[in-house]
Amino acid sequence: MTSILKHHFTTKIFSPLRLSFFIVPLAIVIGLMVAFFLWLLEVVTNLRWQHEWLIWLLPFAGVLIVWVYKTLGENSDKGNNLIIDAIHNPSTMVTFRMMPLVLLTTIITHLFGGSAGREGTAVQMGGSTADLWSKWLQLKPADKRILLLCGMSAGFGAVFGTPVTGAVFALEVIAIGSIKFDALLPCLLAGIVADITCAACGIHHTHYSIASIENAVIKIGGFFLKVDILLILKVALAGCLFGLAAALFANTTHFIKQKTNQYIKQPLLVPMVGGALVIGISYALGTFDYMGLGVANPNNGVSIVTAFNSYGVTNFSWLWKLLLTAITLGMGFKGGEVTPLFFIGAALGNVLASYTGCPVDLLAGLGFIAVFAGATNTPLACTIMGVELFGGQHILYYAIACFAAYYCSGHKSIYSAQRVAVRKYNSLL
Repeated sequence: MTSILKHHFTTKIFSPLRLSFFIVPLAIVIGLMVAFFLWLLEVVTNLRWQHEWLIWLLPFAGVLIVWVYKTLGENSDKGNNLIIDAIHNPSTMVTFRMMPLVLLTTIITHLFGGSAGREGTAVQMGGSTADLWSKWLQLKPADKRILLLCGMSAGFGAVFGTPVTGAVFALEVIAIGSIKFDALLPCLLAGIVADITCAACGIHHTHYSIASIENAVIKIGGFFLKVDILLILKVALAGCLFGLAAALFANTTHFIKQKTNQYIKQPLLVPMVGGALVIGISYALGTFDYMGLGVANPNNGVSIVTAFNSYGVTNFSWLWKLLLTAITLGMGFKGGEVTPLFFIGAALGNVLASYTGCPVDLLAGLGFIAVFAGATNTPLACTIMGVELFGGQHILYYAIACFAAYYCSGHKSIYSAQRVAVRKYNSLL
């Protein structure tokens, strides 16, 4: 009996406890790096709004980014896909130079108006730092895998202020239809510690809210259910459209990357053309609202924040943001995809609300998380994100929208290294 208890303590309790001694300081370091990154991002974004002439230098900024990666990057140009590959195969090399390179190039992208996000940068910073620590500590492949997942979780949780989402996202994004929960507790610990550290540095995340909804009360048998069946059907339909938008984004980004590499033989010309296209399309639209991060707009233009208000976006705001982001990321610039996906989803939700009669803030919030769910194949993480960002009152609608988007987005992801463990439609055939 004593030997059984000793074995249980050693394998079930001591091992995770031992790993936590590595995870906590790692998460603190990642939280500090993400805080520094978010501060820099705010500084350069404000500079761009104050000096709009900077956007005309975007093509040259793109050339600099591609040159830096070709000269110093080794395999770092693979970005998040390299981290995912290393989790699947711990022998994959992840160089620490990925961290400073992605930080620098993302800041350059945003300073000159590239349409990109921040999640990719935070995840790469977290993953490359975790890989470095695994080398220092000479960890076994299984422990290295867990530390890499913790690095992803810490980076994601800190950059959005959603630690629980960060933990589930890191586990769910690796393979479609399969989650290994062996790293669940370490990832949660990493996400919480990194988020607390980032917040302690004075970083504040944008606040979003969805107003309460008066649902109809129906009687089924002897039970009274407070639910709006018509709203549920509308949300399910919207979720399908969010999934199609996610698929359009992923396919457009991959298509642009493939075709530009095929037809433009000189690599340094690719970002030059991409930057010129972003500027030209923005100039033709008569607005620069779709450049940069897109969270808020000091000129009261279109943004994620305005998408939560009636008439806060145009009918095609979501499409313009999708196109400019696909060009930016598909043609050599650096940054994340997730914040632009938030923009695309919230703007599309706003438009759908005007046609369906749904509350604008509700459908904008659902689009915010559901397009992300469809593009990354992470419906559970995105449902949790809805709770962390908007509160738990509407969790039923979060789940319906995210799950519908997941099924309607197909098997292609914004992360080409994501594997298909279980196909989405097997049970329906």
